[in-house]
Amino acid sequence: MKSEVSVLEGARIFPLLATLTLGIIIWFIPVPSGLKVEAWHLFAIFLSTIVGIILKVLPIGAVAIIGIAVVAITGVLDPNSTKGAVKLALSGFSNHVIWLIVLAFFIARGFIKTGLGSRIAYIFVRAFGKKTLGLSYSLLGADLILAPAVPSNTARGGGIIYPILRSLSESFGSLPDGKTNRKIGSFLILSAFQGNIITSAMFMTAMAANPLAVKLAGDLGVEITWTGWALAALVPGIIALVVIPYFIYKIFPPQIKETLNAPKIANEKLKEMGSIKIQEYIMLATFVMLLVMWIFGKSLGINGTAAALTGLGVLLVTGVLTWGDVKKETGAWDTLVWFSALVMMATYLNKLGFISWFSGNVQGVVGDMSWYIAFPVLITVYVYVHYFFASATAQVAAMYAAFLSLGIAVGVPPMLMALSLAFMSNIYATMTHYGTGPAPVFFGSGYVELKDWWRIGFYISVIQMFIWLGIGGVWWKVLGIW
Repeated sequence: MKSEVSVLEGARIFPLLATLTLGIIIWFIPVPSGLKVEAWHLFAIFLSTIVGIILKVLPIGAVAIIGIAVVAITGVLDPNSTKGAVKLALSGFSNHVIWLIVLAFFIARGFIKTGLGSRIAYIFVRAFGKKTLGLSYSLLGADLILAPAVPSNTARGGGIIYPILRSLSESFGSLPDGKTNRKIGSFLILSAFQGNIITSAMFMTAMAANPLAVKLAGDLGVEITWTGWALAALVPGIIALVVIPYFIYKIFPPQIKETLNAPKIANEKLKEMGSIKIQEYIMLATFVMLLVMWIFGKSLGINGTAAALTGLGVLLVTGVLTWGDVKKETGAWDTLVWFSALVMMATYLNKLGFISWFSGNVQGVVGDMSWYIAFPVLITVYVYVHYFFASATAQVAAMYAAFLSLGIAVGVPPMLMALSLAFMSNIYATMTHYGTGPAPVFFGSGYVELKDWWRIGFYISVIQMFIWLGIGGVWWKVLGIW
């Protein structure tokens, strides 16, 4: 009982007080010249919300609800109407981009419930898992196939890939005991985690914060489509998926190089699962239908959110999912709340002129640079500041629009800047054991020591920057993005 009522006890009280103090101090600081008072006060609320999320004073959904409440009660969006202030504070819930990602969560549940996600992973292991490096590629192949329709990289990596990976590691006598972990488990953990980050960057619907970046870019006049994102990410993403596991294999090699039993284990698991069931066929058909509508949606006149609604409808009508499954998908409802709050605040910070004011003031720092120099400088800062963030989403909400606006102001082609920041909003999670949702799952397995996780993560961040901005930059030139 004590733990239930002592919400403010212990470690939480200090981050909570720090968050509240920060918001109050900013609120009462004299409004900077050239900025509306409403914009400054909204910034105080927004920054406090972001800090609250970073410090984990409460669950992210709870912090978001409090942020919405403060926006509504203070009337910063409509000082002349209480009703209008509440309506604007809740406006994020009507955003179709938010509902796209929420609906994708529900559809992803179908992969887990039917077992189709695990079946796909075991099929890859059976086909390519005779060597340790091939085994890692097989797991990444399964992750890549699932990524377009599973927007939670935590669910995809931690809920589908990790259990299979852990089972395979233990079958080869590799345990997180400090003695046998390097046999195969450590390598597979690092490879699967880093691969999960890459697949998250390859599709708009592969990670929850990606649509937030799309929405913020749209507010600044840069329209990113599902197909445009996937096409731009195709070449650097595939190259990264090939290079990164091989790099880990060389710098942090497993003791076991061949895994001849892995295909046998996978085959036994597939036999236990039995022949493919009707629910899996329906799930697979729905998945293909969604991909077609997302890829060709613009020419077909089908909105991405409408396509997701259709897919969910099919799964409900056919009984693959029940309404109970939808209600119990807490990650989706949690995403709806925090996503709506952050989108609402970010949208009105832009409308009230805060973003243009901020970029105009900061532009002086890089204003004399050629955009060819300013571009990598801005991207590098954006990536490595992630050491201070415990959430990929929090950084996107806090910094994406400002960096995009600044990049455009110094002459970087808008689509180049928007996509680069969006891709890096996944890639920056390579470095730490806390920078994205799946990180605690994989690191918490105990197979990799902290010093190795950070050391290898930093090396990989450099390689990723070269692949995405270097090789990717050439690909984007071919596509006419810049």
